[in-house]
Amino acid sequence: QVQLVESGGGLVQAGGSLRLSCAASGRTFSNYAMGWFRQAPGKERESVAGISTSGDKTYYADSVKGRFTISRDNAKNTVYLQMNSLKPEDTAVYFCAADRQYYDVVVREYDYWGQGTQVTVSA
Repeated sequence: QVQLVESGGGLVQAGGSLRLSCAASGRTFSNYAMGWFRQAPGKERESVAGISTSGDKTYYADSVKGRFTISRDNAKNTVYLQMNSLKPEDTAVYFCAADRQYYDVVVREYDYWGQGTQVTVSA
């Protein structure tokens, strides 16, 4: 089992930037595909971005393409989400997720989840 802890959330003005981090422990981090999700009040959780075990493959939701970048540092057991040009509609709790993978692929379903970090973007 892998444990995930997010950090880096906060309050930022529209147009600003934040970088979220997700530290993993408990298993070999490089064996896990990773993803970021978010859930706004009253809305369903939605996928934001994902990255393969090596970091060579990524995907993004249309709503964040060109503004967010997912990356990982397997030596530090950490996945990041760089968020630029933030908008009020990006306000949500952001979760990272992990899924054991034997191939270098991106996935859309995950087995392990962090507790989330709040991101609030003011207009």
